[in-house]
Amino acid sequence: MYKYIFAFLLFIHGLIHFMGFAKAYNYGNITQLSKEISKPIGMVWLTTGFLFLICLALYLFKNQSWAYFGLIAMVVSQILIIYNWQDAKVGTIANVLILVFVIIGFFQIKFKNEYKSEVKIGLLHTKNLPKTLLSEDSITDLPEPVKKYIRYADCLDKPIVHNFRIDFSGKIRSHEKRDWMHLTSEQYNFIPTPTRLFYLDATMKGLPVAGFHCFKNGIAYMDIRLLSLFKVEFQKGAVMNESETVTFFNDMCCMAPATLIDKRIEWLQVEENKVKASFTNNGITISAWLYFNEKGELVNFVSEDRSALLEDGTTKKLKWNTPLRDYKTINGYKLASYAEAIYTYPDGDFTYATFDLEDVGFN
Repeated sequence: MYKYIFAFLLFIHGLIHFMGFAKAYNYGNITQLSKEISKPIGMVWLTTGFLFLICLALYLFKNQSWAYFGLIAMVVSQILIIYNWQDAKVGTIANVLILVFVIIGFFQIKFKNEYKSEVKIGLLHTKNLPKTLLSEDSITDLPEPVKKYIRYADCLDKPIVHNFRIDFSGKIRSHEKRDWMHLTSEQYNFIPTPTRLFYLDATMKGLPVAGFHCFKNGIAYMDIRLLSLFKVEFQKGAVMNESETVTFFNDMCCMAPATLIDKRIEWLQVEENKVKASFTNNGITISAWLYFNEKGELVNFVSEDRSALLEDGTTKKLKWNTPLRDYKTINGYKLASYAEAIYTYPDGDFTYATFDLEDVGFN
């Protein structure tokens, strides 16, 4: 809701500034401004109005430079208001509100830039890796259900995956009695040095919440902030490291089947259409069962090595699974477009997140 309020405020406030231009050039009968306005100052009013509208467009298209345009427009606008205080002083209220949004915007930019800087490092490290094609010979040693999955996902005869990006929309909640928070997210995974960089934007009670999950070679932390400023939740340590290793392996299995040739994966057990595997990295070993259907689709990933944060602030390992469905072709790969994240508590299953795949890209 706050986004729509801010967008509406920018639009109306920007249009009002065109009145100063109209007054200077005698367009219409502008009685709201009693003081004479010179033509050069009229051009300043016009420019300020366009600055607000440019800020609005950049904001709607999620371009970070909106905050800079908003700050400049607000400052110039307030100077004009002071110059015409008797007639335009009410505009100060709009400028104060815009300033609040701009300040929050700068904190959002700063927080997201932490994520972007880590992404740049990962992209740099995987930039010049060889573009070897994934072939039938590459998957010879894999269990039959995994081979079938890789073929079904159209991974063969395409470059071996060194990194991938995923965009999701969805919703998340911390407890069954809590309201769902709608989210959008983007993430990058890097395979050679296992790295998962996950950034989300959500709304809690009408206020923006941002989160950054950073997992690099077995070391992880999660930072959730209200208004990108106030820490709502922060986790790190051995439990987090193990849990995020599970999540990283889950991403490989669900979103990048071509990466399942990785030598850090050990295939432990095969039972018809389900396979047990372990993944080891930086001294941490986790395991999971992968469930497939007759078509070759991965339909669930189940692990008991991921911990849940309980209401009393402690953590506990619980069965964690991510059922998948609605496979479709996206950028040449056939992948599940919908997933859920579920913990199994003693009193039953709790679905705490749902994800709709919006886009995926490899290398």
